[in-house]
Amino acid sequence: MAIERIDRAERQISASAAEIYRAFLDPVLLEKWLPPAGMTGKVHEINPIKGGDYVMSLYHEEASPVIAGKTNEYEDRFRVIFDDLKPGKQVVQRVVFNTSDPSFAGAMKQTWTLSEAGHVTTVSVACENVPAGIRPKEHAVGLNSSLENLALAVETGG
Repeated sequence: MAIERIDRAERQISASAAEIYRAFLDPVLLEKWLPPAGMTGKVHEINPIKGGDYVMSLYHEEASPVIAGKTNEYEDRFRVIFDDLKPGKQVVQRVVFNTSDPSFAGAMKQTWTLSEAGHVTTVSVACENVPAGIRPKEHAVGLNSSLENLALAVETGG
């Protein structure tokens, strides 16, 4: 029996859990922090409630990206469904890529947990059912880049 892959990342951020939680539901903030280095983002639509969702695209900035996009050469388009929202505590969501490539099929579950202690919040993410087309090393780099962007977005007031 194969061992289930769970990709994880974590970062301490000098902001309240409430400020960080807001960054998951605000399209302007999502566009700032979610795209990893080398990409930009655009939220096309959002319904930030439990059971709601958003559609977003991440665009490669390079003319010829080293790793092609999942939707087309320059774009990763996806839908995120909010399965559970616990304000200031946790965001549980499913990410479904808009792709014809079977190696990116399925819904990746992401559990984002916020643990506040004083003026610092530890943000951790656990990704389950990661599509086989997402290589672990590249996923780790992307998750950590997004967490760095999240820190920059909320520590400077968005």
